Amino acid sequence: MAQLRQEVDPDEAGLDPKALSRLDRHFAGLVDEGRLPGFLVSVARAGRVAHLTTHGLRDIAAGQPVEPDTLWRVYSMTKPVTAVAALLLVEEGRLSLDDPVADHLPAFADPRVYVDGSGADVRTRPATGPILVRHLMTHTSGLTFGFYHTHPVDALYREAGLESSVRPGSDLAETIEVYASLPLQFEPGTQWNYSVASNVLGRVVEVVSGQPLDVFCAERIFGPLGMTDAGFHVTDEQAPRLSEMYGEKEGGGIERIAGLPLRGGRPRFLSGSGGMAASAHDYHRFMEFLRRRGELDGVRLLAPRTLDLMTRNHLPGGADLRAFGSRPAHDEPGNEGVGFGLNVSVVIDPSRTQAPSGLGAYGWSGVATTTFWVDPGRDLTVQFMTQVRPRTSHTVFRDLKKFVHEAVSG
Repeated sequence: MAQLRQEVDPDEAGLDPKALSRLDRHFAGLVDEGRLPGFLVSVARAGRVAHLTTHGLRDIAAGQPVEPDTLWRVYSMTKPVTAVAALLLVEEGRLSLDDPVADHLPAFADPRVYVDGSGADVRTRPATGPILVRHLMTHTSGLTFGFYHTHPVDALYREAGLESSVRPGSDLAETIEVYASLPLQFEPGTQWNYSVASNVLGRVVEVVSGQPLDVFCAERIFGPLGMTDAGFHVTDEQAPRLSEMYGEKEGGGIERIAGLPLRGGRPRFLSGSGGMAASAHDYHRFMEFLRRRGELDGVRLLAPRTLDLMTRNHLPGGADLRAFGSRPAHDEPGNEGVGFGLNVSVVIDPSRTQAPSGLGAYGWSGVATTTFWVDPGRDLTVQFMTQVRPRTSHTVFRDLKKFVHEAVSG
């Protein structure tokens, strides 16, 4: 087990200690108000951690505090890891971004696109082109989530038992077959819709590599990068360090809720979309690998050009997310001025973002109010960990960006 530690004083890293103190006080206030159980935040420059704060509890009932080695359900922060897994196979020539998904998953051979109607009266037509691997990585595949409740295809997902993206008791391969049987919301490659696509990508990784997703990630990513606690379940030894999951109550406050079930052995369903647990040390290592463009401590997993490809905007026409009426499952700090790469958001116009952002900064967030970003221009990496599912939109991510921006003094 490795543990994240502060390595340098903020002043030495060009960060304003007073602004960082304001950051800590703000989020400690949310804990005191009963809006967060506890949190961890780290800010690093040039690879050195210059600010690390833990506050509050990882288990309110047991009175257990958040510690640097606390484990977190990172949910959608799994997606960039799944993208790296796929890109490893791309560099090896075993996979191409322009491969039709059906080359690896035959169930997607004849996709159909929604035309009109609802329920049993839904009308569809054959797609004019295939779903490509790059469409999975950019969320332009036409797939969706069942919990959106805003489109007739969403309802078909729920009718198929996919309210939470997986039918109870099904594994990844079985679940993918169900996705493939449902119509797409739109022609592949033409729009952006946050979806189950990363689960499909995880299955592509399994088929191409010949390994289960968790084994592939452990051998090819977690092990080489020294992510010593990261995985798709927690062991009995790790379990006491796992934060409990909370949800916002109607009317205010939080209460314990069921989280992603990580205890009790290896899960049947391995989600490339949101199945990981990790410590702050683990995700710091992953952010550093990204910041250093594919290398960490002498271990190179991907070529710099591949990381550059991953972290540039791939949306049709170079548009930002707002152009597609995007609706992520968690509140991003505004979609204007923000594009999308290969399973990461990318700032393409800082003047239009709702929170201060550097040009080319990239990252993503999780539904339990976890987030990270890498800002190449400022040589900065930031992560925030807690475990609260919000009922409505919140300002946690936006506030975090504001305070970090105020702290970057050099």
